[in-house]
Amino acid sequence: MSEGVSSLGFLRKIDSSDVLLIIAVLLLAWLLASAVRWVLRRVAENMRPSLRLSILRVVPLARLFVGLTAMMVIVPIVVEPSFQSVVALLASVGLALAFALKEYVSSLVAGVVTILENTYQPGDWIEIDGIYGEVRIIGVRAVHIVTAEDNEVIVPHYQFWSKKISNATSGSHSVLCVADFYLDADHDGAAVWRRLEEVGASSARRKPETKVSVVAQEKPWGTHYKLKAYVKESREQFDFVTDLTIQGKEALRAMKVRFAQAPYAPAGAKHA
Repeated sequence: MSEGVSSLGFLRKIDSSDVLLIIAVLLLAWLLASAVRWVLRRVAENMRPSLRLSILRVVPLARLFVGLTAMMVIVPIVVEPSFQSVVALLASVGLALAFALKEYVSSLVAGVVTILENTYQPGDWIEIDGIYGEVRIIGVRAVHIVTAEDNEVIVPHYQFWSKKISNATSGSHSVLCVADFYLDADHDGAAVWRRLEEVGASSARRKPETKVSVVAQEKPWGTHYKLKAYVKESREQFDFVTDLTIQGKEALRAMKVRFAQAPYAPAGAKHA
């Protein structure tokens, strides 16, 4: 043990009393951090909501302060108080931090590249790794995306080195919306095509002077129609799709068109 310690020049030899002191400091720090967390949470529960959240945000900061204070007490016990020891310790800590924060540094670099290349900007609707939402904040380390369910997702920039990014707006206020219709194969396709185009063109949420298109594809169970149109404001895209779907279904019912009844298997069912 002493040979291993002596090979690290900045460490001093410690005896059993030093070990007991270190354990005591760590135990005291753990008890103090737990007490601070308990007290702050109890205080927060008795405050109004706005103050409660502010107090709860102090909890991790207080625990971090307690931990750093404990480290400041422990370091002089195990480190020789000399200039060379301090330099060696700082070098070791710096190397450990560089290794631990390599992804953080990668995120910073990727954030700079993202801003310079203008890959996306606040207000754009993007999809990355299955997450689709509006870009609210482009930070130095991460991008904040708010989904249609009003959930804020924070994605570190370094993920963009290997992930595909789909930008639905690219700086525009409009976005292409698609409403799907599944019909029985036995129907007048040309009439359905014209009627769905009329539904899209008559919507008040459609961006003026943009084209409405209908795409049809035959399936084993019927015909799949896609009604495509651009919405005025990207934030209204889900309301627009709902409007197109409801109005389209009503128009198709008036035409006496039957909707497809695709067979399905219950979840967990086994094939014979």
